[in-house]
Amino acid sequence: MQKRTLTTCLGLLLALAGGLPVAARAEDLLDIYREAVANDPVLATASAQRQVVAEGVPQARAALLPQLSAGLSLQQFHPGNAGVVNDNNGNSEVVSGGGHSRQRDLSLNLNQTVIDLSKFARERQAKSTAESQDATYEGELQDLYVRATSAYFRVLVAQDQVEVFRSYEDAYKQQYDQATTMFQQGLAPEADLTQSQAYYLYIKSSRVDAENSLRDARRALQQLTGKEPGTLKTLRDDLPMEKPTPDNADAWVQQAMQQSPAVLAASHLVSADEHSINAARAGHLPTVNLAVGYDKAGAWSNRLPGSASYGTGNTTVGLVLSVPLFSGGLTQSQVRQAISQRDADQGQLETVRRQTARDAYNYFNLVETGIGQVNDARNAVDAANKALASMRAGYDIGTQSLTNVVVAIRTLAEIRSQYSALRHQFILDKLLLKRTVGAATLKDVEDINRLLQ
Repeated sequence: MQKRTLTTCLGLLLALAGGLPVAARAEDLLDIYREAVANDPVLATASAQRQVVAEGVPQARAALLPQLSAGLSLQQFHPGNAGVVNDNNGNSEVVSGGGHSRQRDLSLNLNQTVIDLSKFARERQAKSTAESQDATYEGELQDLYVRATSAYFRVLVAQDQVEVFRSYEDAYKQQYDQATTMFQQGLAPEADLTQSQAYYLYIKSSRVDAENSLRDARRALQQLTGKEPGTLKTLRDDLPMEKPTPDNADAWVQQAMQQSPAVLAASHLVSADEHSINAARAGHLPTVNLAVGYDKAGAWSNRLPGSASYGTGNTTVGLVLSVPLFSGGLTQSQVRQAISQRDADQGQLETVRRQTARDAYNYFNLVETGIGQVNDARNAVDAANKALASMRAGYDIGTQSLTNVVVAIRTLAEIRSQYSALRHQFILDKLLLKRTVGAATLKDVEDINRLLQ
């Protein structure tokens, strides 16, 4: 039977199943990636969280910049209430009874940190925390390359599965029809008829399962992009079977330790903890602030015409020294807390480093061994095709049993399914290797996209 293309098979499947209409233009991996960038909630959340943490830097820096405040107070004293009116000569007069009096005070204060090591440490802590979040966001961006490719390939593999089961459902149906004819003619036993019927119904059920898997794979892609996917371009047959460059696992691990987003994020977090410890310890140290103040007061009363007085403004400039003596053990507790947090994050950093090294070794080995697996699976498909043809010819002349024929059909179906999965996984493993070491870029997605047709 002539092999139908995956695109044609998918179109027929969707039409028969009442699925989605086939798009006029097939989508490729770059189309899916662009839609994911615009609509993926995971990346959007990471971007927003990055902005939240980034705002901590100007907030920490603000404590080191001049603090300017202004104040204006106005008091009015009514009859029946004793009020005091002050003039600029230091004299005061109690006013009571009818009428009212008012007093106004205008102030302007400027404070500038001169020495406060805790504030400087908090600013450095905020910067390190922001750098950690930047690395986390970079990791999410590279994860999106993998998630988009993985979701895309999952649909392609599911399409291949549907095609395999539909093709071999037809093959089992032909075998069932042939067994029925031969049984009716007395050329085959009833056992062949019932056996071929059982295999036909089994593969028919498997085809329905494959179609359900395809629908779920398409929904997973929709979850990523926020829209229904159309027809997708498929992976071409002639894939480049290239080894990783450099062809040395230790080199990939070393690169991962230097630029993996997960490692960098954990490392920056430990640096932030070190600054947090310094900030907590600085709670024991004196602080010096520059204080500049301006004050101007005025008073008047309608009971004493001509009593209004407005003094000249008074300006004060000075340095304020503050020496912490005892805070109930708060500072010591904050130091211990910061040290424990640093120790916890150091443990997490080591965990991330070890897991990243393991992943780098694993994906490197998967790519290296995947070359042989794909080639072997391709050869196995050719061998299984020849074996099936031979079994069918032998069954026609009576030298092979129906069992051998259906086993050959099933074997070919399994090998074809495995070959499809291995081809797509090999390309994905190469991307996963780069993602693990923090080297995945949009160019890698573009390179994969060029393998589609």
